[in-house]
Amino acid sequence: MIRFFDTLSAQKRDFVPRIDGEVSIYACGPTVYDHPHLGHARTALTYDIAVRYLRWRGHTVTYVANITDIDDNIIARAQREGSTEPEIAATYEAAYIEQLDRLSIIHPDQRTHATDFIAEMITTIETLLERNMAYVLDSGVYFDVSELPDYGALVHRSVDDLREGAGARVEVDTEKDDPLDFALWKAAKEGEPTWDSPWGPGRPGWHIECVAMSLGILGPGFDIHGGGSDLAFPHHENERAEAVGTGVEFARNWLHSAMVNVGGEKMSKSLGNFVTLADFLDAYDPRVLRLLMLQTHYRKTMEINAEALDSTAQALARFDALDRNAESAGIATDSAPDQAIVDDFVTSMDDDLGTPKAVATVFETLRAANAAISAGDLTLASTLKATVDELRSVLGIDAASGVAVIADDDADAAIDALVAERDAARAAKDFATSDRVRDELAAQGITIEDKPTGSTWYRG
Repeated sequence: MIRFFDTLSAQKRDFVPRIDGEVSIYACGPTVYDHPHLGHARTALTYDIAVRYLRWRGHTVTYVANITDIDDNIIARAQREGSTEPEIAATYEAAYIEQLDRLSIIHPDQRTHATDFIAEMITTIETLLERNMAYVLDSGVYFDVSELPDYGALVHRSVDDLREGAGARVEVDTEKDDPLDFALWKAAKEGEPTWDSPWGPGRPGWHIECVAMSLGILGPGFDIHGGGSDLAFPHHENERAEAVGTGVEFARNWLHSAMVNVGGEKMSKSLGNFVTLADFLDAYDPRVLRLLMLQTHYRKTMEINAEALDSTAQALARFDALDRNAESAGIATDSAPDQAIVDDFVTSMDDDLGTPKAVATVFETLRAANAAISAGDLTLASTLKATVDELRSVLGIDAASGVAVIADDDADAAIDALVAERDAARAAKDFATSDRVRDELAAQGITIEDKPTGSTWYRG
């Protein structure tokens, strides 16, 4: 039985889909006004893994992720750059998707845009007004948190606690009945995009957008609502309030992925440790970031530093080494995975997407596969290699795509000669010469692997 930690109930619960065998997921995507960063990658990867695993376990998954394409930040950037809001949103949405593709993040079944759901937002606001859950001011329409008895339940805080810190976390308007009351519809301001509504021209508040999109596509009581932990309040709590306020069942389970630390501190532009995803993926194999993130449970803050990256790169190289060893040994490629190992993997993943233990199982199997190849037990090696391939596919750890290299027969012959010189030196126990040749080859980007049958080399 799959179990997820549900933020609302603050406990792991058996996952029982709304419809047996079918899973509906809505994950909050970015507000597209700047280049994506490592935090965006971690959030997207969390739900990538959830979708991959649920599908592998036999569920039919409908996965929806949104794009917030109208927002204060988008408007501000458009004004600064003399552009338009649609142009800014389109530019940075494309940048976001491009970088996620480099990470092999699966695309959602539907990538929704807030501006396509204005009519549904207006209908939802009308319902809230009819049910006395909202009120109208000159500045817009506001949700009345006093009408929702359990406001704050998602973050397990009372209204008084939340109100005490409201000035630091939510937009304060002295006309509002309560500092915690939040905008459902914002009255038009000069120079901003607007839509017609029963309350005059304006634009939607942030939270109502996701309510309209998630319920409009997945329907009431959809299975999983996800996002980064920084969205739990106020965004997700306000979404929940709006949906409950209309009398509609909202998400059955809430999943939140934790934040990213860079060099021991939370990533922040003000601290100078802000890393765009493009810059990172230009410097490292994208699979390194995926593997590093998988080695930390999604609900725990993850640390990115040089030591962790180097260690993960070395671990990743072991996958590629197994691929080469298996090809060189000519092991069968049609073997079935070892079911006992698969069961261990499932036990870890069923426990709230326990990727750290699942990854450890894969690496234990990888070591055993290499040992079987070295021992000449190709039947066992084939089974273990098939197991590694099956499980790494669930985690989205692709085989190396390789680096395009122009063929140079003379260069290859020179490298072959150096490798042969090194083999001869090792046989003669001339380790000084052996080390010198190894270092010379390493300086050319050549990696040597020593095997009982002789040494092989590859670039990279």
